[in-house]
Amino acid sequence: MALRAFLITVIVAAVVAPSLATDYMVGDDAGWKVGVNYTAWAEGKEFYVGDTLMFMYKSGSHNVMKVNGPDFQKCASSNATAPPPLTSGNDLITLSAPGKKWYICTFADHCTKGMKLVITVSAAEGPSPTPIPGWAAPPSGNSAPSEVSPLKSSVWMLALMAAYKMIMA
Repeated sequence: MALRAFLITVIVAAVVAPSLATDYMVGDDAGWKVGVNYTAWAEGKEFYVGDTLMFMYKSGSHNVMKVNGPDFQKCASSNATAPPPLTSGNDLITLSAPGKKWYICTFADHCTKGMKLVITVSAAEGPSPTPIPGWAAPPSGNSAPSEVSPLKSSVWMLALMAAYKMIMA
């Protein structure tokens, strides 16, 4: 019986923890492009370890490079051992450690034109996403936490059914 309780706890923890993370589309509907104020976009948002940043842009027109603070100020990467920039146009970055994070576009003069983002990531687990009244879609330009995906919901339901079956067996 103790083994069953332990297995149920492990299953619930494995399913619940990832569902608390928040996905942010950088720049909201505008995405990652010149002419968006990313400082204003990030203002008021709380980023936590486990959250995901989604950089959406036309591949071949922009990129995303993680840099340090001084390189962010210079709009250049001086770290020869840094990983290459992300270039897919649909780049996902999971925030895996607390602290300041800096991202720039290294195409031409895009960074100096404001195509750069700095955020502070907290170590504490983020709050559960707040339900949207009436299940309405968030208004355009709102970076409200995304809803739990259907896959996560399905996994959650399967875990609950498995736990129920284990208890009742």
